[in-house]
Amino acid sequence: MLMNCEKSVLLIVDVQERLAPAIDDGEVIVRNCAWLAGVAGRMKVPVVVTEHFPGKIGSSVAEVKAAAVAAGAQFVTKEHFSAEADGCFKGTAIDDRRQVVVCGTEAHVCVQQTALGLRWAGHDVFVVADAAGSRRSTDRELAFARMRGHGIEIVSREMVAFEWLRRGGTELFREVNRDFIR
Repeated sequence: MLMNCEKSVLLIVDVQERLAPAIDDGEVIVRNCAWLAGVAGRMKVPVVVTEHFPGKIGSSVAEVKAAAVAAGAQFVTKEHFSAEADGCFKGTAIDDRRQVVVCGTEAHVCVQQTALGLRWAGHDVFVVADAAGSRRSTDRELAFARMRGHGIEIVSREMVAFEWLRRGGTELFREVNRDFIR
């Protein structure tokens, strides 16, 4: 199944100030989450951002927060590792869209538990591998394998962009290609 911009929502999970520096290849993960928020904003795909105990872990990293705000994101706070279990998606775009494209940290904790919860709740879930990280790469890879085994698709950020675009030769394609695809 292809990702469709009219059926998708981008979910950025817990890319927060005190956690991001500990993530393996964290600068790339942060940059790719911000990139996805930028593409989503350009393509009018709703964005939801979770923050886990922001009073303790900090707010979203500035680069991600700026891109998400520019895309019109909804921000929610949570206490459970799984945002789905926490119930914080009530009233967000996730209620209205079947496909959830997920990125963030940590892949083996909050991303995985949220993705599994969304899958079990009936959503089609896509986790963006180059925009999801953990402190240890082995935990990240195990999370991807486990999620894949539960019917969650593991994709790349460019797969998301090109599937949302569907075709070349349009003004939107030229804009996204110019501003995001390098």
